[in-house]
Amino acid sequence: MDFDRVLEKCGNFGPYQWVVLLLFGYTNIMSSMHYFSQTLISFTPEHWCYHPSLENKSFEEINNIYQQLPSPHCTLLDKLEENGTAVPAEGLLCREWIYKKEVDYESITMELNWVCDQAFNNAVGQSFYYIGAVVGTITFGFLADKIGRLPAIILSTLSGGIGDFLTSFVSSVPMFALCRFISGLSTDTFYVLMYILAFEYLNPKKRTFGLNITPAVFYCTGLMLSPWYAMWVHTWRYYLLVASTPVLLIFVYPMLICESANWLLTRKKYDRAVKCLKRVAKFNGRKVEESVFEEFVAYYKHKIEIEEEKMKNNDTFWGMFKTPRLRKFTIILLIKSVIITMSFDIVSRNMEGLGSEPLKLFSYTSACYVPAGLAIIAFQNIIGRKGMASMSLLLGGIITAITGFLVAFMDPKVNATLLGIMVGLGRFGAVVAYDAEAQYCTEIIPTSVRGRGVANIHVIGYGCSFLNAYVLYLANFYRPLPSIFISVMMLAGAVLCLFLPETLNKKLPDTLSDGEVFGKGEKWYYFPCCGSRGESKESGDN
Repeated sequence: MDFDRVLEKCGNFGPYQWVVLLLFGYTNIMSSMHYFSQTLISFTPEHWCYHPSLENKSFEEINNIYQQLPSPHCTLLDKLEENGTAVPAEGLLCREWIYKKEVDYESITMELNWVCDQAFNNAVGQSFYYIGAVVGTITFGFLADKIGRLPAIILSTLSGGIGDFLTSFVSSVPMFALCRFISGLSTDTFYVLMYILAFEYLNPKKRTFGLNITPAVFYCTGLMLSPWYAMWVHTWRYYLLVASTPVLLIFVYPMLICESANWLLTRKKYDRAVKCLKRVAKFNGRKVEESVFEEFVAYYKHKIEIEEEKMKNNDTFWGMFKTPRLRKFTIILLIKSVIITMSFDIVSRNMEGLGSEPLKLFSYTSACYVPAGLAIIAFQNIIGRKGMASMSLLLGGIITAITGFLVAFMDPKVNATLLGIMVGLGRFGAVVAYDAEAQYCTEIIPTSVRGRGVANIHVIGYGCSFLNAYVLYLANFYRPLPSIFISVMMLAGAVLCLFLPETLNKKLPDTLSDGEVFGKGEKWYYFPCCGSRGESKESGDN
């Protein structure tokens, strides 16, 4: 009488699961507004050094004048000849700029003039944001396995809201960096932990649907509306206030859902686990006999006693590196996290210089989340988790490379619509890869270390996100270089996925010893849609 069988009796896709998915959806809205706030508050529009002779000229006239100078956006104009010739000021730095605002929206780079020789200030804030993400993921991942999933979700969500709220009042680089660090503490962590909680209470056959359609609808909604909120309030400060307000509803979560029963079992808190399952059964209108719970507790007590004798004190994240097969899986998941996180982030943030207004382009291309979620629902249970992860990276890499070359050889202002469509397709591939990886990684990692495991694997990806600004900077040398770099990484990730085990329709590992034999004997080229998996008899019995 294992967990999945008891959950089936209590209801594994009833009203309780719908409430969990609804709260997961709300978490997606908060996550989208929080994560991409870094992008929305720092868009840098076209800008030119201020000169009194330019006050009554149109942006097109100003741009034509500055195109005569060696560095159009950062060279100070000395004077404008009667024949229209621009004369640069020698040895003087620009300290005032003319900005071509998008619908009167003022970003932090505009208000504090973080452009030209001060452009690094924004990068400093972004760097500290990701430092916070690394620290927060490790900390809250540890807390999730020590004090529970639900308390860790509440604490991490609050840290992100507080960070955004405090950022809205800063005016200096040190305070900006500090507040972005606080904000970064929750990055992705509260989303991942809520994902795990929803994952554990869902019918295994409904996980692909529930865990992909929910982000497709709610995350997409948050992303598409966020730029319009920013344009509505006109300034980055008010936008951060808007983005931080929804976190207050996190205090409602414990009233509607309960702690992870799976986690409680691994901590030998059997009474609380049974209490949670009874609450689920009551919520779903199910009546479950007491003998079922007694048999359930007896089963797990016996199982855990056996596992403790086999591997005492070994169920830690570092224990995943002590056995050969689990070590291989963990290393691949770590590398794949770096590839997918960097690809997803760079493709999603690269909205400038494409012939369209960045905020609106970001909003419109965010619509790709819905078809991305539907694609996962339609194909993941057919070609399997491994097939979906590998194919999404393969196709995403090809689309990204093509988009990069189109941007290089086309005039953005003339071909803004085409480039916008290609950017949307690029984001589509990155989103499919990112969402497919989230479920796949969660299923491979054993329950006993799932919180820490998923968190630490994600933190490696976010730790390497320091490099994103430098990858984008490669465009200064050759415009397609960032796209080529990312496409090569995605293609490498597609190959690595082939060496992971398939998890579709399998009993997932609970302990590290389960994880070591999980998928043993399975061929690298096995996909559920292609027939037999070619396992040995021994591995097939596991």
